[in-house]
Amino acid sequence: MLKILFSRRWIIPTLVVPLAVAVMLRLGFWQLDRLEQRRAFNAHIAAVSVAPPLDLTADSLDSDLQSMEYGAVNVSGEYDHGHEIAIRNQAWGDQPGVHLLTPLKIAGSDQAVLVDRGWIPLEAYQSGDWTAYEVAGSVAIKGMLRLSQTEPALGGRPDPTPQPGETLRAWNFVNLQAIAQQIPYPLLNIYIQQAPDVANLQMPYRSLPEFELTEGPHLGYAVQWFIFATILGVGYPMYVRRENT
Repeated sequence: MLKILFSRRWIIPTLVVPLAVAVMLRLGFWQLDRLEQRRAFNAHIAAVSVAPPLDLTADSLDSDLQSMEYGAVNVSGEYDHGHEIAIRNQAWGDQPGVHLLTPLKIAGSDQAVLVDRGWIPLEAYQSGDWTAYEVAGSVAIKGMLRLSQTEPALGGRPDPTPQPGETLRAWNFVNLQAIAQQIPYPLLNIYIQQAPDVANLQMPYRSLPEFELTEGPHLGYAVQWFIFATILGVGYPMYVRRENT
């Protein structure tokens, strides 16, 4: 049988088939890895969704905030609209616009946290005057903890790192390490996505992400890839044998 498989007629598919089987097996295990990641994410969301909101005060700033992503948070302080930025390419329904992110100086602390205050339309952003959306004085914010993005989503453009003395008002994604370079005081390594308030329906419009806690199609895809690999790996020698009898 080996002599037939490596004959001039069959040698190319004989070399290609094992590679194809290896690729299919790798895709199957990749889907299993995705399944485990999805399960871990679901468990995290289930845990933070029932945890009490974190009161972000001077005493809690040393907490492991990055492990609390998507958890509820309360914080008080004053906005610094002078260092407000916009995140491009945000939509509300089918309307293009941006999200306004504003440093909030945390009450009783020398640190600040960036707050995603919500969406405004593209025309308002392009005007360059965002003062209509400013909030003066002390505020109490309820929202969700979010992590910094270190690189853009697939197909997105990276942002430049501001040079000393340079200020970028518009960014493509929330890269806190880079944004902090243009903030003249310490900025936390997480940001807050402000929750909607039914008592305030004015812009900026706010929403929070919703999660579907399912395992997705990963297990089914993994089984399919393993079946394909088995069919090809077992079926090819049988086919060759039949063609040569």
